[in-house]
Amino acid sequence: MKEFWEQKFNTKDYIYGKEPNRYLAEKLSNISPKRILFPAEGEGRNAVYAATKGWQVEAFDLSEIAKEKALKYAKELQVSINYTTASFLEISYKSNSFDAVALIYAHFAADKKETYFQKITQILKHNGVIIFEGFGQKHPTYQEKYPHIGGPKDKELLFSVEELKTTFSNFEFLELQEKEIELSEGKKHIGKGSVVRMFAKKK
Repeated sequence: MKEFWEQKFNTKDYIYGKEPNRYLAEKLSNISPKRILFPAEGEGRNAVYAATKGWQVEAFDLSEIAKEKALKYAKELQVSINYTTASFLEISYKSNSFDAVALIYAHFAADKKETYFQKITQILKHNGVIIFEGFGQKHPTYQEKYPHIGGPKDKELLFSVEELKTTFSNFEFLELQEKEIELSEGKKHIGKGSVVRMFAKKK
């Protein structure tokens, strides 16, 4: 998997662009900046954006190339992010240490999702929030119509409202839905897709 992402990110272009995910930007605009974690952050567009808004940013990804591009972009915008190259299993943070976790198109293998989501729950503080956007179960239909929309081909990597509702049962759901949206993020997210969005607070 590491080699897959190294190859994918090995280009001068930022394959998902440099602009932040719109849903993330919308939610961050209503929260006082504190400490936020970006798992599977890729080339850094969202982490760097959060840093420009005053957040203390931690991020990680499997790809060294992605990390280099993220830190380069942060330097361009004169902000600081702490970026680690590691897998979700390798990474270690103290319990109750983050005010927010942003999962933006962070798709995990089906047999690892529960472990990863438990870890996220543990590292979030009381009243900490999850900002989540990922491709939903209806997405394959859109991939047929919009070949540049991206997203996993394997349905087990896609998300459902029911899955998140069960997994994060100890959260207050401020928003949880699957909906059709128009994406324009670099060269890899172009067209209409079906996404699951979640904004939830830890009880």
